[in-house]
Amino acid sequence: MAELYLGVDVGTGSVRAGLFDASGTLKGVGKHDIQIWRAAGERVEQSSDDIWSATCASVKAAMLAAGASAADVRGIGFDATCSLVLLDAGFQPVPAGPEQDKRRNIIVWMDHRATAQAARINATGHRVLRYVGGAISPEMETPKLLWLKENLRGSYDRTSHFLDLSDWLTFRATDDLTRSTCALVCKWTWIAHEHSWDDSYLDEIGLGDLKEADHARIGSRIVPPGTPLGAGLSPKAAAELGLVPGIKVAAALIDAHAGALATLGGHDVAGKAADPRHRMALIMGTSACCMSLSPGDIGVKGLWGPYYDAITPGYWLTEGGMSAAGAALDRFLVTHPLARGAGGSLKPGLFEELEKAARAAAPDLSQAALLARDIHILADVNGNRSPLADPEMRGIWSGIALAEDAASLLRLHIAALCGLAYGLADILDQQERSGLTGQDTIVISGGLGRSPLARQIIADATGRIVSLPATDEPVLLGAAMLGSVAAGAFASLEQGMAAMSRDAAQNLPAQGEIAAFHRRKRKVHTLLQGLDREARALMAAPAGTPPAI
Repeated sequence: MAELYLGVDVGTGSVRAGLFDASGTLKGVGKHDIQIWRAAGERVEQSSDDIWSATCASVKAAMLAAGASAADVRGIGFDATCSLVLLDAGFQPVPAGPEQDKRRNIIVWMDHRATAQAARINATGHRVLRYVGGAISPEMETPKLLWLKENLRGSYDRTSHFLDLSDWLTFRATDDLTRSTCALVCKWTWIAHEHSWDDSYLDEIGLGDLKEADHARIGSRIVPPGTPLGAGLSPKAAAELGLVPGIKVAAALIDAHAGALATLGGHDVAGKAADPRHRMALIMGTSACCMSLSPGDIGVKGLWGPYYDAITPGYWLTEGGMSAAGAALDRFLVTHPLARGAGGSLKPGLFEELEKAARAAAPDLSQAALLARDIHILADVNGNRSPLADPEMRGIWSGIALAEDAASLLRLHIAALCGLAYGLADILDQQERSGLTGQDTIVISGGLGRSPLARQIIADATGRIVSLPATDEPVLLGAAMLGSVAAGAFASLEQGMAAMSRDAAQNLPAQGEIAAFHRRKRKVHTLLQGLDREARALMAAPAGTPPAI
């Protein structure tokens, strides 16, 4: 068999592994679910031991599906959610919650326990905040570290190694604690263009102790994504994964950033080399991330970054997104009785049914949006990550009626897709106002990217071309690209992008009546955002305070 490159993607609910050849052709995929714990106080936790077990199972399943032998694999790349892993001096799990359950040693990215800490950090106005869009999110790591120090001091003090989940995976595979630029610059406030931590920031927010021993607890050795680590795959990890010791293991990426790596470059549907500066990578999974590259330092208020060298060398990355995308869609749909299956969860095959229903109900997918004329949804059920940077915002559904038939379910589905699309349009508009322009194509991946209806609504709502990657697994492909570069198959990530990725289809934005329709619905979307903020302000007033008239 040809030389293969393994990509491992640790998402919120599962681990997936995929094997690719040097042309980017997928040979086999494996998947294994992972545990998740939810608790009061907006806490969400996972287990690093459970994730590694799922990783081993997924890799073995992918190898079997590909009909590959261990000797065929030449390089490995990992990606993961930006979750925080706690390990003691002996590299054993440290509990991340008051239950002191050692299995639960990961604070998951979506955990919002540190909202108050994030607000206090933002009040400092420290200069590092410029590189997180002006306001740090409770989803990032320094607010979570501060929460641990203030609320679980025992766990904080016992932790010798605070690792982003992607960096923990490469450590577990190689025994090398070297961190990737990607995670540290995007989630930890490491200043990549200065190649340093800003110790004045750690001092000011109350984490000055993390400076000790050259920042050993949070990262002393930091390298770009794709850099080969240590001596490669360790004998122990190789035995657990069913692979050969010494296989090159690359410095990792955050999961969405792996999807961006696989889609920003490559070739468009006409076979022309794509310019990554004119494309936005949109990864639509449980949450949504959208990423744009620029050769210059352009700050966009409310969007994360600009991050230097976060994905490819020499570029600044601006990252927007929504804290809930697929999760928000599920949350609205599950309220409809026809959407629920056994146990109250969404029934299998629901989205395929809705796609067929949309095609049958309208002359084309653009006009299907007209079915949601009187239903308006603000999809920020887990806060507005960008461009409002408002973690307290919540969802709104306007136009609730008593109907419970199939037509009402389709209208609800389309309205929710429109709400998500308008959130993306807000992000693009904010980029343009700040001088980050030229993103005329959105390359979409993730679960919602497989929906022609979703792609068309996004194209029509944003006025951009929406392209679909040729691979069904762009995040896995991005991780495998890391492994191919670490193994020496390509001299750089740019070369890997050009060789391994391409677009398969595109949706063009509608004009005329459809464009005008979406402009009107976007105005309603803006009104709902204002209503949410005003309602929260009114209810936060002291008891007995009369409302302003």
